[in-house]
Amino acid sequence: MHKLHFSIVINKQKEHVWNTMLDIDTYRLWVDVFAPGADSHYVGDWSKGSKMLFIAPDEKGKMSGMLSRIREKLPYQYISIEHIGIVQDGKEDTSSKEAKKWVGALENYTFKETDGTTEVLVDMDTEDDYKEMFQETWPKALLKLKELAER
Repeated sequence: MHKLHFSIVINKQKEHVWNTMLDIDTYRLWVDVFAPGADSHYVGDWSKGSKMLFIAPDEKGKMSGMLSRIREKLPYQYISIEHIGIVQDGKEDTSSKEAKKWVGALENYTFKETDGTTEVLVDMDTEDDYKEMFQETWPKALLKLKELAER
């Protein structure tokens, strides 16, 4: 597992940035950078302990993605997502070899406000196979989030 770190400063207060990042409508827009046109979205809610599915239709039209839970939530400050498996062909999977690669991986978001601007920090664990893709794509996704939040 690799630990990756990304950040961006957004010229808005942290409550606005938080809402832009997590609201389902704007979430779909900034995560589109990871899989353009795939209709990536989540199913669930952002409360501590909640199960979340981060999914999109695959090439066969079946939902695929990550099976996760909200590990911690401090509104407008911090949210931690723990991956507990994958979704493949529309089914939750926690026991296959591929699913076990992700069990325990974290994705953390920290929001730090200074004088009306917010720094968003992303800290995440990833597998070797996805490291390069995330290193290339996260900065673009954060720029899209910034664009949406500063409108």
